[in-house]
Amino acid sequence: MITRRSMLRGMLGGAVVTLGLPWLEARAQAAGFPRRFGLFFWGNGVLPDRWIPPSEGAGWTPSPLLEPLADLRDRVSVVTGMQLGVPNNVPHFAGAAGILSGAPLIDPYDNETFSVPSVDQVIAAKLGGATRFKSLEFGAEAGQGHSFNGPHSRNPPETSPHALFERVFGAGFRLPGDEPIVDPTLALRRSVLDAVNDDLRRLKMNVSGADRQRLDQHAEGVRALEMRLAALEMDPPDLASCARPDEPAAEYPDIEGRPQLAAKNEAFCELIALALACDQTRVFSNWFTEPVGNVLFPGATSGHHQLTHDEPGDQPEVFAITRQCVEAYATLLRAIQRIPEGDETLLDHCAVLGTSDISLGRTHSLDEFPILIGGSAGGKLRTGIHFRSAGAENAGKAILSIIRAVGVEAASFGADVGEVRDGLSAIEV
Repeated sequence: MITRRSMLRGMLGGAVVTLGLPWLEARAQAAGFPRRFGLFFWGNGVLPDRWIPPSEGAGWTPSPLLEPLADLRDRVSVVTGMQLGVPNNVPHFAGAAGILSGAPLIDPYDNETFSVPSVDQVIAAKLGGATRFKSLEFGAEAGQGHSFNGPHSRNPPETSPHALFERVFGAGFRLPGDEPIVDPTLALRRSVLDAVNDDLRRLKMNVSGADRQRLDQHAEGVRALEMRLAALEMDPPDLASCARPDEPAAEYPDIEGRPQLAAKNEAFCELIALALACDQTRVFSNWFTEPVGNVLFPGATSGHHQLTHDEPGDQPEVFAITRQCVEAYATLLRAIQRIPEGDETLLDHCAVLGTSDISLGRTHSLDEFPILIGGSAGGKLRTGIHFRSAGAENAGKAILSIIRAVGVEAASFGADVGEVRDGLSAIEV
């Protein structure tokens, strides 16, 4: 009989070891620098008429909303004229699922769970085994974030820069040249994990399909822990730009009821740039703000989401808020670009997707979807261009091109009506 208190059991040195189950229904590359993927996400969309650059091709002219990227223009490509291929059945969340997973939501009004892994986890499944952390999730006003391993399996983001610092650069972190960590419990912990694998395989033969999916997700977590244990005993990568960052502030209290979004984001960006430089992870997601987020931004008279619907005219406050979101994305790119790697920079070896959950906030539209791509993923993606689709192509094409550019041999992206099998050749090298 399988119960909620069931355990996996194995033998280790003649003793029984156990590992708890989830709730059930019944690790630099050998040559060159590694490629990395990053996601920067903000909620509530853009103003398309002031987002789309006025010129196409190389040397694109920044639109009013993209002016914060002017100094990064040759490192960033803008993709416009694309739309999502999923039904717009739940405002904001359908769009988040569409752009991040290429598939419709499961049970749209029940936790808005993704039906397939989000793009960061698709990539992490391939790149994450080489590093201490398969992926890192964080954000200034992140809420729950939208990084999914699969249905009902969310990766919650860290909302404290200090907590992320302690996690990545605290105990367990070593600079190149440091002595390896000697922990006598590591071998035992690894052996415990090994001991339950046979039991796990047997159990999967006697449960429902949904439970097998839960067990697979649990096994992925176990494997991720195994890889982290192995990484602790290995020599750290000899990366010249690796350094321990300054410790961020312990707290970032609200100022007059407004969260310190820019300050927290800057702290997170400095941390993740050095986490990448030290090869602690190769995949991250920065959840700056949430879909439907009603954050009170500096200079705003009301919350962001409310303003997208209630502010009349050409919405100057929404414009100013969206500019702040683009500025936060630019802060991330600059932090990564400041780190040299060989004759290039860390940004040259990254692909950093910037996007949102909708296009025009007032109407929850999924056409003219905002897509920014920073970095060339080691020369696999074109930079410094504005590509505009003339035929409202599926935005998933751009995501598939990014997935392939960072080193994942994917035949497709998405599922059901949102699936694409061709990338966006205009942004590929």
